[in-house]
Amino acid sequence: MPESPFTVSDVMTQTVIAVGRDAPFKEVVELIDQWKVSALPVLEGEGRVVGVVSEADLLAKEEFRDTEEGDPAERTKAGAVTAGELMSTPVVTVHADASLAEAARIMARRHVKRLPVVDSVGILQGVVSRSDLLKVFLRDDEEIAEEIRHVILSQLPVTTGALTVSVAEGVVTLGGALPDRTLVPVVARAVRAVEGVVDIRLDLTHR
Repeated sequence: MPESPFTVSDVMTQTVIAVGRDAPFKEVVELIDQWKVSALPVLEGEGRVVGVVSEADLLAKEEFRDTEEGDPAERTKAGAVTAGELMSTPVVTVHADASLAEAARIMARRHVKRLPVVDSVGILQGVVSRSDLLKVFLRDDEEIAEEIRHVILSQLPVTTGALTVSVAEGVVTLGGALPDRTLVPVVARAVRAVEGVVDIRLDLTHR
């Protein structure tokens, strides 16, 4: 069955605030505060992403201000004065043609809120955040229904009108008859993969 065509490039932010390795600590803090972001990519050369400075990296300076204890790597960051000394590497990135599900899995596994979007040689193309990935759930119900009808149901060996689709608040209800019961889980899986679908209800029979 065909998959929903949404990729990271559809939802990412293309205007990205970034810094170079030599950006001073205070400038990084000011940019994060000004632009209301949780992290900044660190670039070098033609725009290749070499690291990310996050709020957590910056907080090490405050965390270890009055103690000699703690992880040595974190204590090193507490003494950092530039983005290059503060940044976390290797940087976790995603490509613009990656699926939204792939981006979501990377964020969950690596415990990050934002991912730099890069091309094949690591040049920054944009940034995708958790909130960007959630934008698909703002899709109009009828838009979702139309995609299911034309992209998924049109591929099935059924007569026109044999299956009905309705969507309310992102919840899809499929009704009608299928020629083979083995198609039920196939159709359900394909519909659930459509971006913006919150849940699916099946009211299907088979001949």
